[in-house]
Amino acid sequence: MNFIEEMKWRGMIHDMMPGTEEQLSKEMTTAYVGIDPTADSLHIGHLVGVMMLKHFQECGHRPIVLLGGATGMIGDPSGKSQERNLLDADTLKHNQACIRKQLEKFLDFNCKEANAALLVNNYDWMSKFSFIDFIRDIGKHITVNYMMAKDSVKKRFNGEGDGMSFTEFSYQLVQGYDFFYLNQTYGCKLQMGGSDQWGNITTGTELIRRKVNGEAYALTCPLITKADGGKFGKTEKGNIWLDPEKTSPYTFYQFWLNCSDEDSKKYIRIFTLYSKEEIEAMEKEHEEAPHLRVLQKALAKDLTIRVHSQADYDAAVAASEILFGKGTADGLASLSEQMFLSVFDGVPQVEIGREKLNEGIGIVDFLTDSCNIFPSKGEARRMLKDNGVSVNKNKVNDTCMVNADFLLNNKYILVQKGKKNYYIVKCE
Repeated sequence: MNFIEEMKWRGMIHDMMPGTEEQLSKEMTTAYVGIDPTADSLHIGHLVGVMMLKHFQECGHRPIVLLGGATGMIGDPSGKSQERNLLDADTLKHNQACIRKQLEKFLDFNCKEANAALLVNNYDWMSKFSFIDFIRDIGKHITVNYMMAKDSVKKRFNGEGDGMSFTEFSYQLVQGYDFFYLNQTYGCKLQMGGSDQWGNITTGTELIRRKVNGEAYALTCPLITKADGGKFGKTEKGNIWLDPEKTSPYTFYQFWLNCSDEDSKKYIRIFTLYSKEEIEAMEKEHEEAPHLRVLQKALAKDLTIRVHSQADYDAAVAASEILFGKGTADGLASLSEQMFLSVFDGVPQVEIGREKLNEGIGIVDFLTDSCNIFPSKGEARRMLKDNGVSVNKNKVNDTCMVNADFLLNNKYILVQKGKKNYYIVKCE
């Protein structure tokens, strides 16, 4: 496959330095994307750069992921109006180990081919630099005028935020040296990233040109946006993480499933490996029956399986059916505690003592005196008579006795009042 052609039809090219396409056509090329390991998990915003490297490797080239153990201690000013908190070496080392495991689901680090992926950490070489050596050997090649002309710097100097420290001002020099180091050590000739990184990336190409008169190229992809103007990858509760402890597989699946039609047409090109023909066929099917959400389902399935597992995807689908009325009691009972709480996140919770269930509680007393789900026993009886109450997805009548056998994960009981009103009874 031709990498540039692949990126173009997927809508993943924003800027490209002249000569880039010719270089990639000429020989197997090494390229890198940088990630600052400021957390012990990637979030879906990182997946754009990771997918660029995935396609790069699929096209026969060699991808490098550079984890910014050193730059993560400084903070990139691009797109930010405030300085970030600085991380210590132990935290960064832990973050690197966690991120490596996630990257292995996308990139092949272990193949015997020449284009096996590589993971490096710029702390390994930047930590050996003295300040004097750095400003003498690197700083002298890039003028302050050149650095001041970058948009990320100009915005901060023109009143955004609280100005810029020398630490952040030096960031582009450090990132520029990363490119130089990878160029000299691994023959890396291309750096890729988001369009907000263009200034930092071109500083690297300039440093390589000025220091060794070497070849270096730059390619950026557009910053991913949502059709409604909201920030991609953000929800009311924050980032959508790849770590299942931070974002459950169910919540991850639901994020993609709930994308708008317009966004899903864009995302399925960027975040999956479906071919152009497969995507165009899905788009046609989607247009003929939008209510079936063909694109969203394909997107959610592909990413949930890749990031988590087939089992997590199957559980997320089953859990979705439970929430939206198609699930069964057996399906509900099969959910793990984490999945159960993810599905019913935001549902009102009531706590009762476990000892109350030892002898059993009549359903009317359970719904009123014990849990206050109904304001009166009369209303509870009327709805029970009308077949409007379910416990653990089973319809119940006024003869039901609730006991410890009802507990899900040995702790919860799910009550459904009418079609849409759920309550979790937590028994401890």
